[in-house]
Amino acid sequence: MVEKFRQLGISEHTLNAIKILGFKTPSEIQEKAIPLVLSGKDVIAGASTGSGKTLVFGTVIIHNSKPDYGIQGLILAPTRELAVQITKELKKLELGEKKLKVITIYGGMSMGRQIDELKNAEIVVGTPGRILDHLSRRTLNLEFVKTLVLDEADKMFDMGFKEDVEKIISQCPKKRQTLLFSATISPDVVMLANKHMINPIEVSAEIYVDPLKLSQIYYDISDGLKFSLLKYLLENEKSKLVMVFCNTRRNVDFVANNLKATGIEALPIHGGYAQEKRNKIMEVFHSKKVSVLVCTDVAARGLDVKGVSHIYNYDIPRESKEYIHRIGRTARAGEEGKVINIVTSRDYDNFASVLKHYPEFKINSEQTPYIERVMLKWMPEQRGRRTNRGFSREGKRFSGGYSKGRDFGKRDNKRNEDRRDSRSSSFGRRPDSRRGYSKRSDKRGYVKRDNRSFGRTSSESYGRNESRRYNPNPHRRLDNRRNESRRDNRKRF
Repeated sequence: MVEKFRQLGISEHTLNAIKILGFKTPSEIQEKAIPLVLSGKDVIAGASTGSGKTLVFGTVIIHNSKPDYGIQGLILAPTRELAVQITKELKKLELGEKKLKVITIYGGMSMGRQIDELKNAEIVVGTPGRILDHLSRRTLNLEFVKTLVLDEADKMFDMGFKEDVEKIISQCPKKRQTLLFSATISPDVVMLANKHMINPIEVSAEIYVDPLKLSQIYYDISDGLKFSLLKYLLENEKSKLVMVFCNTRRNVDFVANNLKATGIEALPIHGGYAQEKRNKIMEVFHSKKVSVLVCTDVAARGLDVKGVSHIYNYDIPRESKEYIHRIGRTARAGEEGKVINIVTSRDYDNFASVLKHYPEFKINSEQTPYIERVMLKWMPEQRGRRTNRGFSREGKRFSGGYSKGRDFGKRDNKRNEDRRDSRSSSFGRRPDSRRGYSKRSDKRGYVKRDNRSFGRTSSESYGRNESRRYNPNPHRRLDNRRNESRRDNRKRF
């Protein structure tokens, strides 16, 4: 069963893991790239999500790494979810005698725990930001790295990690093997390859979506019936796992909350959630306890979700290439899949761009069925009470959004009242220029001020430049000095 993998030059150790995992035949990118990477070549691979690229770089990293020799393999990924997934796949491939330690490094997790794990690791998978944090703290040593992998390089550059990636590469040994994987070979990818790779060989694979197994349709519908159509289709389409894509976090929350309110269990996931919560959501979705996942494009890149039968584009992606990554979640490994695009007037430009860039796709128009309008309980433009610190959403302070549940506005107003009371008290009262008196904090009573020296008592008049207005609050002296200077400029004594 693994004879075709053996012909690619894979070691017996890795072949045993492949046999246990149940891989039958190598994919196109595996056939093209594995012989090259095992021979030590730098490779640029144009491969989309689900093409089997993890096996490509996992094979060479495990082959070249030894226990207790420091960090020998470094893999950079754009998102935390992708980093976690790569780690899981590498641990599966590492079954056997070597016992290499593979760890994941990303933000939002305990720095101390990661520092302890780095002391004994041989392979590190991480996001650029947290890798740089460890390099600045000198808790990560890259001088023994033999293989550097940049996975989803185009996505990392789109997210603004280009400079971070270059800083990390500069910390790696010059004598190394560099493997770059990207769905699209953009000019930034080419520039980085020319700068940091040695005679790279470029290979590519076709989109890993079986066109014979994938059907794509669209509905042209009015804005007011968009959610109603989604609900109707979820209830009437025979589906397994479903992914509903939105362009913004707000729309993800809007769709998920309204689906729950209408009796359809749905899980929302986007970059606004803590990493621990996102991991739990994906575990529930993988276990198929909830079959509908509402997400942004953060879930379209790299995540290996098996059994997805339907993709709903509730919002048509702004960038055409994201459409490819979305539909790549279905029609995989010989299974059938369906892509349903819900198009309204706001999506016309984005949908036209998709049709222009991918004329080979046959996206058929479907007649809209008779549907009843759903009464929405959550509105995307809903706003909460205004508070002194902005809006509050789900009981948390932040600038802009919704508010529900606990009202923090009252507590903020109470604090402001206390501050006003303290300012109006005898201790915090500002001098009354009309009466010519100021109250001293040492309780000696009122002191008559010199009318010539505005803002100074007669006992403190040392001259215009050195004089200081008495202020019981020492933290406000700097502001008072500025005010004195302005008054002096306005009126000469």
